[in-house]
Amino acid sequence: MNKPILFLVLPLFIAALTLQCNNPKKPDQPLPPGDRNNGGLLLPGGFEAVVVVDSIGRARHLAVNDNGDIYVKLTYNELLHSHGGTVGLRDLDNDGKADILAYFGDYKDEGGLPAGMSIHDGYLYTSTVRYVLRNKLIPGQLLPDSKPEIIFTDTDSGLFRHWHSQKPLAFDNEGHMYIPFGAPDDGGQDMKTAGPAGMPGGKGLDPSPDLEWHAGIWQFDAAKTGQTQKDGIKYATGIRSVLGIAWNPADNSLYAVMNGMDNFHTRYPAIFTPWQAAVLPGEPLLKVTKNSNFGWPYAYYDQMQEKNILQPAYGGDGKTIGRAASFDKPLMAFPGHWAPMDLLFYQGNQFPERYKQGAFVAFHGSTDRSPYPQAGYIVCFVPFANGKPTGKWEVFADGFTGVDTVVNTSDAVYRPMGLAEGPDGSLYICESNKGKIWRVMFKGDKHSFGDAQLAGMEGRKSRTYIKTPDEIKDNMGKGGEMAGHILYGSYCVSCHQRDGKGDNNRYPPLVNSDWVTGDHNRLIGVLLHGLQGEIKVNGKTFNGIMPAHGAFLDDHAIASILTYVERSFNKQNTPVLSEEVTRVRNATVR
Repeated sequence: MNKPILFLVLPLFIAALTLQCNNPKKPDQPLPPGDRNNGGLLLPGGFEAVVVVDSIGRARHLAVNDNGDIYVKLTYNELLHSHGGTVGLRDLDNDGKADILAYFGDYKDEGGLPAGMSIHDGYLYTSTVRYVLRNKLIPGQLLPDSKPEIIFTDTDSGLFRHWHSQKPLAFDNEGHMYIPFGAPDDGGQDMKTAGPAGMPGGKGLDPSPDLEWHAGIWQFDAAKTGQTQKDGIKYATGIRSVLGIAWNPADNSLYAVMNGMDNFHTRYPAIFTPWQAAVLPGEPLLKVTKNSNFGWPYAYYDQMQEKNILQPAYGGDGKTIGRAASFDKPLMAFPGHWAPMDLLFYQGNQFPERYKQGAFVAFHGSTDRSPYPQAGYIVCFVPFANGKPTGKWEVFADGFTGVDTVVNTSDAVYRPMGLAEGPDGSLYICESNKGKIWRVMFKGDKHSFGDAQLAGMEGRKSRTYIKTPDEIKDNMGKGGEMAGHILYGSYCVSCHQRDGKGDNNRYPPLVNSDWVTGDHNRLIGVLLHGLQGEIKVNGKTFNGIMPAHGAFLDDHAIASILTYVERSFNKQNTPVLSEEVTRVRNATVR
């Protein structure tokens, strides 16, 4: 930042008294200048961006009040020592940059990743993993001076309550609030035996018990306090996980972008190749009407076939439609695992007219596309025509990753998360790694805006984190940590335990073990061919039996397990390569 910022980390009543000054901003003030390099963003011609604030903490969703004040929900408030929290931002001199940052909120998020921030009917609504809260906003005052009302409480105490339990919000014009309740597992398997991530080759429960209270969207009274899920109406079902949800005033309808299932190759290697698992299933854009059913867990959407396809856990083979034909079809779908986090239908007049007919989507980026590059990490625009998406999405904002190829999710410098529209029609984008916020403005000629201004962004589709990967050329051969997590839970956890510390008797720890942190070849050989006899680990002798896994796990699976073990238990940053496993396998054939 080029100017000092007033930071306030105060009890709510003190902060409210301190910040009762009126915001001098007026609707007719000129747009502030953009930063010289747009704060690192790449945008269509005629657009500029200014960095509002650089690092406020791990930001999730955000909202902008009608006087320009910005509110951001944080994963946790670092300045309050891991307390839950919200931050209010105010620009006093109309240069686009925050002059006041006020951290407030005395709630905790109780695990998980919260999502949900909205201003509706004069109230600031904030979601944690368990609660939906609201505070009355007072004109001219940055922070509310009342204790939050508890509008909704999630009473679910299930085994995996925090799996897909974020609560983004949408509001219609008739006093209703919509909250998604994500699936407590990935593909409809028995959580008690498989865990939320599922097991390779596992069958799905049929009928799925998840659908009674999860994997759907519920409708509530937006103003009533003390509600639980039983007070709501199940509005739609068959929806795995939603963080981007919005009411579109153009047709008075609810829309959502869904996160699809993961790790198809890991679970069903006989059906899906690693390449198919990297690009499938699609992340669909849904028009959610009352009683709609989008098929999870029995079906998934294949954006390349443009069909609902029967899920393998229910007898599918990647081609069979079967009962999937009975479910509602998405409007369109984005590439697999891009992780849509927010959805915004543009209503302002600042941008060219074409943007007022479509939607922006923020993509957090994939975690499980290995052995191919991770993908997403951009903000897209979906043009609409005649009330429907054209099916062609555009790259609107790029430059978040800071690198050309995202091998591991942690390589991305920034990960787009939240979207909000300001009172003057500016678009605000926040990201979750550091809490950077951009304000995107249009300074060009709205009447001449067209293909020439979009050409540069169309060319961005060749980036490795945007394009459809080439099955051969783009295979990096690196083990995937997410796939390794699933495989470890299936084949390793019974002996080495979920924390990697072994049983302190027959089976050695993987944590701080020189067998793990040492030479890759020795560790690969053990997993491929097994091990018998006494070994010494961390000064203690063990004499168990390590079975061979090479006969039923392919080289990518072996590499993924070892990548997971090295990163999760020993903080090693170098992934194990599939070609390393191939080399050891070929050299030690028995």
